[in-house]
Amino acid sequence: MSENSSKHYICPIPLKCMKMKNLYYSLIAAVCMLMLASCGILGKKKSKGGSLPNDGMVHGVAPGGKYSLPRPPGMVYVPQGTFHMGPSDEDPAYAFSARNRSVSISGFWMDATEITNNEYRQFVQWVRDSVVARKMGYVKAGADGNEYVDWAKMKTMKWNDPKVMEQLSSTDVILPPDDRIFGKKEIDPTKIAFHSEVFDLKEAAKRENAGKPRSKFIVKKDVQIYPDTLAWIRDFAYSYNEPMTKRYFSHPAFGNYPVVGVNWKQANAFCEWRTHLLNSFLDSKKRTQESDFRLPTEAQWEYAARGGRSQSMFPWGNYYLRNKKGCLMANFKPGRGNYPEDGGFYTVRADSYWPNDYGLYCMSGNVAEWTSSIYYEGRNNFQHDMNPDVRWNAKDDDPPLMKRKIIRGGSWKDVGYYLQTGTSTYEYQDSTKSYVGFRCVIDLPAAPAKGRKK
Repeated sequence: MSENSSKHYICPIPLKCMKMKNLYYSLIAAVCMLMLASCGILGKKKSKGGSLPNDGMVHGVAPGGKYSLPRPPGMVYVPQGTFHMGPSDEDPAYAFSARNRSVSISGFWMDATEITNNEYRQFVQWVRDSVVARKMGYVKAGADGNEYVDWAKMKTMKWNDPKVMEQLSSTDVILPPDDRIFGKKEIDPTKIAFHSEVFDLKEAAKRENAGKPRSKFIVKKDVQIYPDTLAWIRDFAYSYNEPMTKRYFSHPAFGNYPVVGVNWKQANAFCEWRTHLLNSFLDSKKRTQESDFRLPTEAQWEYAARGGRSQSMFPWGNYYLRNKKGCLMANFKPGRGNYPEDGGFYTVRADSYWPNDYGLYCMSGNVAEWTSSIYYEGRNNFQHDMNPDVRWNAKDDDPPLMKRKIIRGGSWKDVGYYLQTGTSTYEYQDSTKSYVGFRCVIDLPAAPAKGRKK
């Protein structure tokens, strides 16, 4: 047998001995680690209270509260990316004010559908109950010294109880006698006002405002939030739309239809309330507060509407408004005014038709949508290519030109041109329309993949 072949049979240490030797070394290592730990060489474990070791070293301090990555219900994640913003087809006239340019967008969450009547009604009822609770004295003192609504007591209130309505009659919440129909006591919609308090970060960040007190940038106002149901009549002269005025917001048949008759200020108030609702819950669970819900910027809206199709005219692709079966792809005004051809005479359910590749419904058609951006013809000439955001918080005494806000997507009463992802138009921030709604976005990281720890 050769020398090389004999090596295969050499075994100086039996396998059993090897196992015993490894066990011996493991025991010695464990004893050494225990001795080092007892001497404090490896450091001490932090207490359950999160106190830091007193060793003169930097260990870092995490923010108070637990962190839990939420997956907002009813929202889909729009991943970060770069796209060409502006007209996707030749449009010489429009190109002067909206040149096609490359911009990058951070990832964000967006409502899969427009905000529905049911969702907005939750907001209205919450504000109504808050106003009534204070009128009834259903409040309690908080730990910070402020008064808060006693929601446990408020839930016991019976709205159909004549005694309750009689008690409310002595306040200004109920319509005065002259405004009642057949003497019926009803809540005055003008009294349903949301108290808004926001910190104007854009204004505070200006160099000339450095060092000014914080109070200079806190904006406080009361916003009447009940939808303008008369918009259905006001928007269309010599057109019979009274049934929509009477039933659209109040009837359960339209619960999952997009809310309309909401101006830009009311849409922002909804976003602020939604943020308050989430953070109040997180506070109760001693968890870290999250970002604010808000209206999308024009760039965010267009990026999300394209669904990853950077140069497509519509969320579903190019050039066509019907699929191969001849079915219309959105709710709009086909032809010369064949309103019911697409399946809806006015609006349709918010989750109608097919979603785009991001899972967003009705980004074209149904109702046009408010954005946070100001409409200014030269805005594309100076906005940044990273998360473009051109805003102006117009005051009541500002000229109308400064109150124009961009709306996107087109609506049930618009022709196909306004359904294009690169087409923008505007409405005034204090105007209410029967064809304009909104959806919210929130800046959160993407949800973890299944199977991973949150």
